[in-house]
Amino acid sequence: MTTWSRTDTSLIGRWWWTLDRWLFFAVFGLGLVGVILAFAASPPVADRIGLDTFYFARRQMVFITLAIGLMIMVSLLSLRGVRRLAALTTLGAISLMVVTLIVGVEIKGAVRWLQIGGVSLQASEFVKPGFAVVAAWLFAHRRLDDHFPGYILACGLCAIVVGLLLLQPDVGMSLLVFAIWAVQFFVAGMPLVFVAGLAFLVFGSSVGAYFVFDHVRIRVDRFLDPEAGLGYQVARSLDAFRNGGWAGRGPGEGRVKEGLPDAHSDFVFAVVGEEFGLIACFIVLALFVFIVLRGFSRVLKDQDLFVLLAVAGLLTQFGLQALINMASTVNLMPPKGMTLPFMSYGGSSTLALGLGLGMVLALTRLRPNSQVLR
Repeated sequence: MTTWSRTDTSLIGRWWWTLDRWLFFAVFGLGLVGVILAFAASPPVADRIGLDTFYFARRQMVFITLAIGLMIMVSLLSLRGVRRLAALTTLGAISLMVVTLIVGVEIKGAVRWLQIGGVSLQASEFVKPGFAVVAAWLFAHRRLDDHFPGYILACGLCAIVVGLLLLQPDVGMSLLVFAIWAVQFFVAGMPLVFVAGLAFLVFGSSVGAYFVFDHVRIRVDRFLDPEAGLGYQVARSLDAFRNGGWAGRGPGEGRVKEGLPDAHSDFVFAVVGEEFGLIACFIVLALFVFIVLRGFSRVLKDQDLFVLLAVAGLLTQFGLQALINMASTVNLMPPKGMTLPFMSYGGSSTLALGLGLGMVLALTRLRPNSQVLR
């Protein structure tokens, strides 16, 4: 039983009865799984570098709590409120990305983090949800007004964001942002000649990244050449899945986290496989699939083109990020250094995902002119 009736006209009451509650609880469940994994995967990593055993676990629990709170607050916004928030987020993130390139901290050869008052911030994480909504508005407005240069502005915004990401460099996130833009452009009615052009552009960019960025070339060579051997983390990750079997070794009984540097972040899915087994991996995968399909099934019944494009972009980001992380973990593609949503350790990533999913919940709420059915 809920404490709000359908006749409740308060802000919270209207929010509750217009919200996609199945989607909300699926994301909330994903957050709970993330908290459990933080306590399972991070203690050995913290011990290795001389921190308190539960240092990462406590911080990730705070991050996930804040992300869920942020998601709820953003889901209360109107369509206009979501657009304004996205515009401010995009402008702020791009500005901070420029500042990061000037005074940012270099870690593993990349300049992606900005130290603000003892807190490490990765501004590029926040540009993804903001960009998806702003680009959706530009594409949708162009369809409503032939004189509005929406396509040109969307292309320019994509070029700015991707360019800044490549300067860090972050090839994986660059491809993700480009994928968001391409999906939205396609849904908005991209001419077939542009589709062919994009295909050639993606192929050419991938080949160019291979020759320009050393870390990309090393990862691709290891992936394509079995004789070169797998990377250390990928090899240990596959060992973890083999050791876990179907049912897993049990909570806290895994060994991969003791020697895997990124067991609490990029390779947290390997900890799921070893300690909880393949059945748990399929459950986690099912949660991601449900969130994406539920979001699309809901928004496809909406008549507002802006809503359709924005949710398509946000769900493309969420789904592709999860897919890339899990595929890298099981050696189906070269490692990209991309987090698993709500499960990998990271404050910027977790909060940005909360922001993006809050926008999805706000955009898919039942509205008077919407055709969304419960």
